[in-house]
Amino acid sequence: MAVYVIGDVQGCYSSLMRLLEKIQFDRASDKLWFCGDLVNRGPDSLLTLEFVRSLGDSAVTVLGNHDLHLLELFHCRRGTDESSLLSEVLLSQDCEELIEWLQSQPLIHYDDDLKFLLVHAGIDAGWNISQAMEYAGELERVLRGEKFHSFFGQMYGDLPDQWSEDLTGLDRLRCITNILTRLRFYTADGRLEYQAKGGPRQHASAGLVPWFEKNPRLESPVRIVFGHWSTLKVGVYGQHFAIDSGCVWGHQLTALRIDTTEPRWINIGCD
Repeated sequence: MAVYVIGDVQGCYSSLMRLLEKIQFDRASDKLWFCGDLVNRGPDSLLTLEFVRSLGDSAVTVLGNHDLHLLELFHCRRGTDESSLLSEVLLSQDCEELIEWLQSQPLIHYDDDLKFLLVHAGIDAGWNISQAMEYAGELERVLRGEKFHSFFGQMYGDLPDQWSEDLTGLDRLRCITNILTRLRFYTADGRLEYQAKGGPRQHASAGLVPWFEKNPRLESPVRIVFGHWSTLKVGVYGQHFAIDSGCVWGHQLTALRIDTTEPRWINIGCD
């Protein structure tokens, strides 16, 4: 059995199929971990969602910011933007089933045997693994409960820009959401920064620090795999593995095999 983490697909279904062919994926014995952002920007969000859902227990996916955007469109603004790249999903015959499936997916996946944690963007500098899973669980319970409409109605926004255990209500949920699905940098004074999208060198003069350089509470030998950051070079940053290689921008789609003694990188070029 092989376990592969797949970078941000973002609707690039044909590239995903070529990558799975290259790694000789066998759904009967192998497992795929998707790091979120299955949809949007690419041409085939519907096919991508249908395929990943069809894998059943052979696949794990965590929610990314673009996945949450699709859920928000469905619940709050369905039918208001027919030009959206996600309109094919929203108008599909299986839309409600796909949305229900997507909304049931986790924000974090952790395998204690492999000692790998999967998240779309990052975890807060003050969180350990147990706390990250606890806070993700808070949001997951809302998404699967009866009050998710209120959450989606006020999901967007950059505030609060600093985590505190004292946060409550929608402010708390928004902060958890932003950390897990949007985080790239901290400001010099420790604030969460969501607007900078370049690589670390590009923003160094502004005093911005990559989130994975401010995580002193990460337990060894736990390793974190994350996507979301296509301008960050794919590779290993201490105990952190960056896997978004910008397929939707015509770069590469990457798989990382994590069940071997040394993780192994595989990629294909994207058009």
